[in-house]
Amino acid sequence: MTEFLFDGPDDAKLTILLAHGAGAPMDSASLNAATMALTTAGLRVARFEFGYMASRRSSFGRKPPPRAATLKSEYIAAIDALNPMRGLVIGGKSMGGRVASMIADQLHASSRIVGLLCLGYPFHPIGKPDQLRTAHLLEMQTPTLIVQGTRDSFGTRDEVATYALSKAIEIAWLEDGDHDLKPRKAISGFTAGDHLLTMANRVATWTSELIGQGRR
Repeated sequence: MTEFLFDGPDDAKLTILLAHGAGAPMDSASLNAATMALTTAGLRVARFEFGYMASRRSSFGRKPPPRAATLKSEYIAAIDALNPMRGLVIGGKSMGGRVASMIADQLHASSRIVGLLCLGYPFHPIGKPDQLRTAHLLEMQTPTLIVQGTRDSFGTRDEVATYALSKAIEIAWLEDGDHDLKPRKAISGFTAGDHLLTMANRVATWTSELIGQGRR
């Protein structure tokens, strides 16, 4: 049975379902901070954990993350369990967003979701820029927003600029942000709070546009 963490207003016109990254749970410091920023912007967020991560809460062993593609059915099961009555955006932090991206088009085509949100997309493994995880992004049809730090070790701005991505994908760059969207204040002049506020406001604007498109 999927367990969720809910934050934000119950009467929101849209819910954002987020999965965690490969090595940290749904209530990690990074995902907690991102969720707080999103809810402060008036958005409703639901979070869940894949089975391997949930098992770490009740066992002494630490199961390693499986291949992202094997988690697609778990993500779909979470959507089924959530059974949203209004608009739904799926996504997540790092690997969670990647898994969501693998199932997004089939769900969008059947009107089960309205968009995809990725917070720090892992375009390639760290230190392996030639091992791209972008093949399915070339033909993406789902409206997609990727929020990425310009120095993210899983895909910097300079690297991503060379990729052929679908026109359905928008990328919101956060100056000097790392994989958790955190900048180095002394270098960038921004704080982590600044970037989270920018992220949340951009997501709020983007989701409002999605809702507006659905009414046309």
